Amino acid sequence: MTLGLALKRGFGGRCPNCGKGRLFRAFVKVADHCEDCGEPFRHHRADDFPAYLVIVLVGHIVVPSAMWVEIAYSPAYWIHALLWGPLILTLALGLLQPVKGAIVALQWQTGMHGFAAAKLARS
Repeated sequence: MTLGLALKRGFGGRCPNCGKGRLFRAFVKVADHCEDCGEPFRHHRADDFPAYLVIVLVGHIVVPSAMWVEIAYSPAYWIHALLWGPLILTLALGLLQPVKGAIVALQWQTGMHGFAAAKLARS
């Protein structure tokens, strides 16, 4: 199992171990275990890190875009609000679950927190 494959599976919301079971039981609630292979996920400690990463990613996408639009077209502020408000909301909500899945997969792959026993079993 490579780190890249685990991250890809986690980003897709799938079990980093088998790639078949769901990683989430709700929007951002990680399942206790994989329904397919039984791999436990209760050890994860993603906490606020996925939200911080999403804020950084969305900021790096929206701020340069908004600056470019302002310099090129100088639209009214209400047009900026209509453009960037929905985009920010869509990007933030759309990226939150995939980024959290990748963080949980990273912890699983590297044996962080309670995932050390699972890493030793894979070795």
